This record gives sequence, C-alpha cells and structure tokens, in this order.
Amino acid sequence: MTRKSRLHIPRPSARPGDEPDFSYLNLSPAGSVDKPPIDSRTRDIEHLSTKLVRVLDDDHQAQGPWNPDIDPAELQTALRWMLLNRVFDQRMWQIQRQGRISFYMEATGEEAVSIAQAMALRPGDMCFPSYRNQGLYMYRGVKLVDMMCQCLSNTRDMCKGRQLPIMYHSREANVFSISGNLGTQYPHAVGWAMASAIKGEDHIAASWVGDGSTAEADFHHALTFAAIYQAPVILNVVNNQWAISTFQGFAGGERRPFAARGLGLGIPGIRVDGNDLLAIYSATLWAADRARRGGGPTLIELVTYRGGAHSTSDDPTKYRPKDEWASFPLGDPIERLKQHLIAQGFWSEDQHEKLEEELKVEVLAAWKEAQQYGTMTEEPFLDPATMFDDVYAETPPNLESQRRYMLEIEGS
Repeated sequence: MTRKSRLHIPRPSARPGDEPDFSYLNLSPAGSVDKPPIDSRTRDIEHLSTKLVRVLDDDHQAQGPWNPDIDPAELQTALRWMLLNRVFDQRMWQIQRQGRISFYMEATGEEAVSIAQAMALRPGDMCFPSYRNQGLYMYRGVKLVDMMCQCLSNTRDMCKGRQLPIMYHSREANVFSISGNLGTQYPHAVGWAMASAIKGEDHIAASWVGDGSTAEADFHHALTFAAIYQAPVILNVVNNQWAISTFQGFAGGERRPFAARGLGLGIPGIRVDGNDLLAIYSATLWAADRARRGGGPTLIELVTYRGGAHSTSDDPTKYRPKDEWASFPLGDPIERLKQHLIAQGFWSEDQHEKLEEELKVEVLAAWKEAQQYGTMTEEPFLDPATMFDDVYAETPPNLESQRRYMLEIEGS
C-alpha cells in the first residue's frame, strides 16, 4: 500500500502547563570537540556544525582544546560587563512598565554572546547587531546615558527620534544601526567585509540574527555572497529557541543545526554553547583569525535561551512552560562564569553581591542624568525641525518649503 504524503507542522517539545523538555538538544560533553587548524577545509570540519563546542563543565571547570586560558582579571571584567547588561535591562524593563519609555527588549540569558564576542573582535572590526546585543554597545564604549536617551527619544537621542527604542548605533564604536526589518544586517555585514577585502584591510565584519531570521531571504542572500567572494565575515545565529512566539523548528532547526546552513556553499559552521563565555570567545577568535588570513566566512550558531519575554509587548506564558528558563540544560551564563571564577579562587558570593549593588547605583545615576535631556512627557523636547536634517546631502526645495511652513505654524 502506497503511503500518502503529509504536511509536517513543527511543534515545540512543551507548551504552557507541560514539563519543560529539552531532549531535542544535541549536547556534547565539555572539552570533547576537537579544535582544528584555521586553514582546515570545510569538508573536513563538518562535525563542528553538529556537535557542540563547550569549555565549562558541570563543575564549572574549563576543559578541552577550546579553552582560551583567559587571565582571571579579564574574566572578572567580562563578568562585570555581563552583569551590567542584566542590571541595565532590569531597570529599563521597569521603566517601560512605568510608562516612561514606550518599548524595550531584554537580553536575559544571552549576555555571554555579546560580551564574549566583543572581547574576541578588534576595535576596527565592524559590527552589525540585532536587538539583544546591548552588551556589545556597552563593551565598545557607548555610555548608558546615551542608550537610555535613545529609548527616551529625547534631545540627546543618537537617532534623533527616528528609531524604535533599543535600536542604537555608534559610528565611533563601529556598531551599525539596528534594523527592525530582521535579517537586513546580514547582507550589510557581508558587503562591508567585501569592501574591507577590496581595500586590503585586515578588518572583518560580524553580524547577528536570531534563529527565526534564518528563514528570511536576506540570510540566504548574505551566505551566497559571503561564500562566492570569501568575504572576511563572521555570521552569528543566536539560537535562543524562540522567535517571538514561534519555536525554532519553524525556521528549520529540527532538521539540522543552523550552523550547518552554510555547508552546501562551502562555509564552515561551528555550533557553540551560547551560555559559555569561554567557548564563545574561543570559537569567535578562531573564526576571526580564519577571516583575517583569507579563509573567508564562518557561520556560528550560539545555542542559548531567551530567559525573558521577547519584548515588553510579549507574554511568553502563553506559548511556553512558565519555568522553562530554569530548566534549560546550559544554565545561566552569568551564574556559570561566576561559579567558574569562584571555583578557581578568583571570586566570591560577597564580591558578586557587592558588584551587583554597585552596578545598580551606576545604572540609576545614568537614568537620572538621561531624564535631564527630556522624557516623553517632560521638557526639553526634541526639535521637530530636525526631521529634515541628514536626509539629503543638499536639502531639496520642497523640503525647505515644508520646514519654513512648519516654523511659521509653530511661531503663530
């Protein structure tokens, strides 16, 4: 008897009211994955796209060939940045709930991605982030006050009121503007990397998208160009299991890992524990060295979990178990690095609590300063006439006419 074809509908392993189930994750023991030479052929390292590069084991000890052996003082600094990211997020979430800003998105559970990769990249490298990379901005020197002012759309807003809150940018820090049209940053990163290669520079580009954005056409266009022209770029897929309310299986994650998406084009993929700062740093450094030496692009899948809601407009209890974050087998990236430093004798619970309180004071002080430049309801307000600036190199007559008319209306 001939079997009829059936339409497959991806389904998450657990829904609200169910026990969390992460049995679908293919985990590798810490230290078990080999670290090949950076000049390895893609065909010889396909296993990196299906296994999971991990350094920290369940006892918080660093294991295996991917251990970057980072100085403890540098790890303490990394922990501080990660904790600052979380404290900042918590404050901004509260501020949105108070009606002081219109929108916000937390990076809870994904802090190691931005900080570890920022550590591995050079200042001249260009970053094309997504909307949970606020730690990247912090690490590269963007002030908390400026990030808050952008969320307030006030007189110090770097985007002059033209962007949704959390869509920062920084020319000085070489961080491109975040786009609400998901996936567009991937082709931008590849194009920038191609230009760097044409100019004979050793700067590379890096970009980030979530698992859901891998289903966008821009993702595949970028991979094709990167592969053909061997662009010096790192393309990151932050697989946090959920694209808003849609399980990662809808983007194809249940078939093969996202790290394997580029194999058909000859792009090597590395699947990495996205909650292990040491593993992320090491894999990113490997990919960066490969790109700088003419080895072309690398696709990195960072396996992590979105600990909070997708945004302040989302209620995750509607589509996933309430305690799923606590059951994620790769844990909390901040807690794991903290426990690693404690196990090595370079940190303590008391130091951690003290640092957290210091960072709360720092974030609160930044918020108080940001409000001085205006809020949504309190002066000073952003001058509406700035909407005509930075649009054309030379403002055309029709816009000049509109500007004059607006000024006349305001003055009457």
